[in-house]
Amino acid sequence: MKTHFLFPNQFKIVGWILFVPSLIISILATILEWNIDEYFNIKVFAIYNDEFFQKNSSKFFQIIENSISDELLTFALIIGGILIGFSKLKSEDEMIGKIRYESLVWATYFNYTMLLLFTAFMYGISFLNVLFYNTFTLLLFFIIRFHYMIYKLNKQNSDEE
Repeated sequence: MKTHFLFPNQFKIVGWILFVPSLIISILATILEWNIDEYFNIKVFAIYNDEFFQKNSSKFFQIIENSISDELLTFALIIGGILIGFSKLKSEDEMIGKIRYESLVWATYFNYTMLLLFTAFMYGISFLNVLFYNTFTLLLFFIIRFHYMIYKLNKQNSDEE
């Protein structure tokens, strides 16, 4: 089967190496309330900067001092998730393509259903956390569903043999 827009299988390993530690650190930072903004402070270029609690502090196109910890975690989560979800399996056929497609559709529906529920029932700063984590949850739900369906397919095939 000719597959479009999928990375080679080797990229999946890189994806796991980026995704899993970043996800664990992000979850631990949230649960244990770590302030990750204390690490990796460097000067960065900002297209737009708006400081909290400082009136008239928003400026365009400037160099600012900023912690890049959260940016590094975000890059690792997104790139790792894309590489895991969209790298070819060792044997890619029509069935795998169908499972990938159905998992992506399922993850999209599930993700946005959850977002609608949180929008209706969560307020304040907690809702901002929901919006932040929603950046990654579509990929996370897709990866979980896709690999679970592949597991079920492989188990079914081994039981038939």
